[in-house]
Amino acid sequence: MRSGPSTPAASPPTEPIVAIATAPGRGAVGIVRVSGWGLQPLIDAICGRGLTPRQAHYGTFRDSDGLAIDQGLALYFPAPHSYTGEDVLELQAHGGPVVLQLLLARCLSVLPGLRLARPGEFTERAFLNDKLDLAQAEAVADLIEAGTEAAARGAARALSGDFSLRIDALAARIVHLRTLVEATLDFPEEEIDFLEQAQARRQLDEILVALDAAAAGARQGALLREGMRVVLAGQPNVGKSSLLNALAGAELAIVTPIPGTTRDRVAETIQIEGVPVHVVDTAGLRAHGEAADEVERLGIGRSWEAIRDADAVLFLHDLTRRGEPGYEAADAAIAAELPAGAVLQVFNKADTAPADGLPDDALVLSARTGGGLAALRAALLQRAGWQATTEGVAIARTRHLQALSRARGHLEVAVTLASPLAAQRDAPLDLLAEELRLAHRALGEITGQFGVEDLLGEIFSNFCIGK
Repeated sequence: MRSGPSTPAASPPTEPIVAIATAPGRGAVGIVRVSGWGLQPLIDAICGRGLTPRQAHYGTFRDSDGLAIDQGLALYFPAPHSYTGEDVLELQAHGGPVVLQLLLARCLSVLPGLRLARPGEFTERAFLNDKLDLAQAEAVADLIEAGTEAAARGAARALSGDFSLRIDALAARIVHLRTLVEATLDFPEEEIDFLEQAQARRQLDEILVALDAAAAGARQGALLREGMRVVLAGQPNVGKSSLLNALAGAELAIVTPIPGTTRDRVAETIQIEGVPVHVVDTAGLRAHGEAADEVERLGIGRSWEAIRDADAVLFLHDLTRRGEPGYEAADAAIAAELPAGAVLQVFNKADTAPADGLPDDALVLSARTGGGLAALRAALLQRAGWQATTEGVAIARTRHLQALSRARGHLEVAVTLASPLAAQRDAPLDLLAEELRLAHRALGEITGQFGVEDLLGEIFSNFCIGK
């Protein structure tokens, strides 16, 4: 359920919709889901009897000639006590594609106006019918797509309304301040200064602190959902592929003593303390863009593309080649082209060479034996800004972070405007009211209260059919 009142962006459509709600392919059970108004004729035609709301009924699903399509369970959820807020019928049959297509065709032939649902349309209707806010609706997809236990728990918390409640509480505090400002604008002749009496500046400071806490939690939630992109970079044969295999715990990349074995990017997603980490092994880099042949040149070009998109770059050095003519000069030339602030210096092959005289921030490991991998994993989490505990973290998205950032920007301006209210008060008060309104609107975009019309199509189109 929604955690607070809101204003949906549009009225829900009135025509009924139907879809196969289970994944394509064969399975023990398959579900055909219908949502709309007045589904009783459909229930009578397919099930041949009335259904007690919210109770499973076992029986035969029949075609237009009264012949059995299949036997299974039928569940009826009358509005408003359903997922979409409309009447919902679910037919649970055997999960063969032919059976489900027959049931789908039967539904379409019985109920006038019934059409196939678009991707995400059931959840979109739940949003439009005020059953979920927009952040909760997004959490439905995040829960389905969760790749780690921590991400699934975070999505479940967002779906339950934890994140929305936090945003609604912030919005309520801004609304309170907006009321004070409007009162001061509406009654300028009053001797009582509502804003000074209510300590508006102090309230703004406290709201900023609460917003920063919400943003910090949202960044953790976004990390759980999206993970971090890590690129393994370095000269040929420094052990990048071995490190990928060690991190993944599987032989994903070919490892040979021959330099330049990796010609294209090899990617794998692993998890560290529940955080998805998308690791990309790249072709070995050479100083000044040198390459042995055209294939290697193309591979090096793709390596630099991956590096530019990375959240973190593990720049590998080979401890066994220190002192080798030209090796460290080539490393320095490559390092000069790497993005500043994203690089972790990793010195590999510590099992076969000494690791003395290294920089203070150096990470020393052996991809072959696994020594030092724990420290590397911890360094990656630290670079991502991950906190040790995930308790209370709800899943979040990049757009949530952007909305929180916009809200903070408007509140910072409001703090400035709230300071010199004694002199030339009228103009600053008008501006203060507008900045508070914009901050309120930015928060409303997260839960769907304001300005979401252009987002709905993009958000729900990424859902699976039947959800």
